[in-house]
Amino acid sequence: MIDVYFWPTPNGYKITIALEEMGLPYRVVPIDISHGEQFKPEFLKISPNNKMPAIIDSDGPDGKPISIFESGAILLYLAEKSGKLMPTDARRRYNALEWLMFQMASVGPMLGQAHHFRRYAPEQIQYAIDRYTNEARRIYGVIDKRLSEVPYLAGDYSIVDIATYPWLRHHRAQGQNLADFPQLKRWYEAIEGRPAVQRGLAHMSDQVRREPPKGEEWEILFGKKQFERR
Repeated sequence: MIDVYFWPTPNGYKITIALEEMGLPYRVVPIDISHGEQFKPEFLKISPNNKMPAIIDSDGPDGKPISIFESGAILLYLAEKSGKLMPTDARRRYNALEWLMFQMASVGPMLGQAHHFRRYAPEQIQYAIDRYTNEARRIYGVIDKRLSEVPYLAGDYSIVDIATYPWLRHHRAQGQNLADFPQLKRWYEAIEGRPAVQRGLAHMSDQVRREPPKGEEWEILFGKKQFERR
């Protein structure tokens, strides 16, 4: 059994979608990041960067439990465990890894910044809004161009698409219109319609944040609490 330490964010949904697609048994362990559960010592033993998701697989590679943090590392682990959704030949595997690293280094961080400065920042800083909205648009363009060449980011449907799709679900909050990116829109709708994706997104969907955090929640997510040494 795989325990998934989870909250309904793009990174969290990467893992539940992957597990549904792979058919691996799992259970969700909620980590309420708006109330600081990511800072508890028992969770820091699993995820020292105080971020979710993380997993504990009771049946690790040597038959013993293993814990893994960072969503990209988790996706690679699950792909290897299941033998699914990752190319096995070297050339195609490295191509998939390129696009997975693109998601980890650019898609997540930059779209997250666009979302933050457009919706969550306590003051509207036009320079930051413009910078990250424009960078988000550039990234959408990179994805759109890639998808004009292949049906999915690594050629075939894979953990790369699973890693990328949840971040693009918030395209409006990032200042983007999918109609401006027709190949990306085609890909997005194909993934959105997959039954396993819908099952993965159903977890704690009632807890998805609809409004910007305020007061203590804001301090926990973005204020001093976030930067304490642990």
